[in-house]
Amino acid sequence: LPEFFRAGIGGFFQERPMLKNPFLEDALLQGYLRRHLPKWIETMTMMLYLLRLVREVDGWGRECEVTPPRLVTYDPWGCRVDRIVTSPAWQRMKDLSAQEGLVAIGYERSYGEWSRVYQMCKLYLYSPSSGLYTCPLAMTDGAAKVIQSLGVSWPVADAFSRLTSRDPEHFWTSGQWMTERRGGSDVGNGTETVALPQSDGTYRLSGFKWFTSATDADMTLTLARVTDVDGQTTSGSRGLSMFYAAVRDEQGMVQGIEVQRLKDKLGTRQMPTAELLLDGLPLSEEGRGVACIANMLTVTRIHNSVSAVAGMRRVLQLARDYATRRSTFGKLLRDHPLHMQTLARMEVETRGAFLLVMEVCRLIGREETGHASQLETHLLRLLTPVAKLYTGKQAVAVISEGLESFGGQGYIEDTGLPAMLRDAQVLSIWEGTTNVLSLDVLRCVSRSSGLVLQAYFTHTQSLLAAASLPSLSVAVRSVDSALSGLREFLQAAALTPPSFMELAARDLAYSLARIYMGALLIDHASWEGASHSDAYAALRWCEQDLCPVVSKAAIGCYNMKTPPLDAALVYEESTRD
Repeated sequence: LPEFFRAGIGGFFQERPMLKNPFLEDALLQGYLRRHLPKWIETMTMMLYLLRLVREVDGWGRECEVTPPRLVTYDPWGCRVDRIVTSPAWQRMKDLSAQEGLVAIGYERSYGEWSRVYQMCKLYLYSPSSGLYTCPLAMTDGAAKVIQSLGVSWPVADAFSRLTSRDPEHFWTSGQWMTERRGGSDVGNGTETVALPQSDGTYRLSGFKWFTSATDADMTLTLARVTDVDGQTTSGSRGLSMFYAAVRDEQGMVQGIEVQRLKDKLGTRQMPTAELLLDGLPLSEEGRGVACIANMLTVTRIHNSVSAVAGMRRVLQLARDYATRRSTFGKLLRDHPLHMQTLARMEVETRGAFLLVMEVCRLIGREETGHASQLETHLLRLLTPVAKLYTGKQAVAVISEGLESFGGQGYIEDTGLPAMLRDAQVLSIWEGTTNVLSLDVLRCVSRSSGLVLQAYFTHTQSLLAAASLPSLSVAVRSVDSALSGLREFLQAAALTPPSFMELAARDLAYSLARIYMGALLIDHASWEGASHSDAYAALRWCEQDLCPVVSKAAIGCYNMKTPPLDAALVYEESTRD
């Protein structure tokens, strides 16, 4: 054929999806900010930030992916240096993060109780292009939160000013080095590192940290057990203390740290994660280590949730653009109803996730500025693990579906698309797996004597009561019915042994998420500036089973006979010869 003359590959080349302005392509974000933070939308600094994301930062993120960190253990003369070499783009990400105040905003509080929402909206736009730099930012924010909650004093006053600085030359990032060989989330029983008191008031840490993210950070917070004069330690969570460690000396060389190796991970390859030993300085009172990290976990779990919904939005934006460029079976993808149905389902998931995450951001902002009611404080405690666990699962599913929308190209590494899925997988693991967080939900219910659930029911019902649009009546009835079913389930479950609720924990957390997201979608669709699509999204969300814990209980999923049957099913061995 003439088209292939002197060319074995032909003349057709499929147009790639284009990243456009992520703010202008996100109708829900625009609507949410018009409703709550209209002044920010109009600022020129925001417009310049968005242009930079598309024109510069997204390319830096790709550079971080294809140029992963490497460990240089020795210098040319045989001296041990343990230097982690990252790409130039990784350093540019650090500078940008300082300039844009991606941590500082949460502490400057220029927007009052909405400062956290403002901060997290900027991170939401930045995250998919950041080359995973949002991970060290999450830990930096968490460390700043811990220091602030304990009181900014020596020896960490300088560290706090650096963690919250807008000056790239002054700005520090922090690690969060807790995990040891014996366990991840179970730090109370899994921490073996000991802290040996020194004559100058510092401590020498002796132990092995198995999983240390952002190992190139300037400082870190870590846990250890302080030894007494006889060299003995206290077991369990009561024996843990938190320590601050400056990672480098004045010459920029690591101090008191020996890097064993960098981890070879499924995703998040842009960020150095290592096994190492380190020294440290005291930060908290002895025995208060786990209590100290509670504030940190709240912040880092919120960051995790923001990254999850940001990844979902980005793959949707690319898939939507690609559908206007790719033709199959005689028409564009956007003209195939089944393809649009698939993208619409992804959109509904993303909208529900966004509103849930922004609600948690709103709540922490109110708490930090002293405006939170007791009800809102209880809601924050309950919804933080719920949002983290549910959005982490959503992100993996939505981004996987998104890759399918590109056909075979979604499986090709140099498109950059597979990295989105690989990076998303960590979101359901880091800062607590789904099951760990589901049990955390049960703990916060128990420790509050059920007050967090009372707050949940009260606030969800108030969101429904404010919805007056006839077009939303079906959605309101669905959420109200699911809420009633959940209340009845919990009343009955109160009479069962604890093992019953442990089996139900995961489905309970999913139910809390779905019902509340439904109420938030209805609430957003009810405000005067809402669009028809807002109402349609609420209706579509409420078509699903909003309360799976009730549905599963009805068919005996939490019966005490099921655990041994589950174990037998999992470990059944073949008896055939």
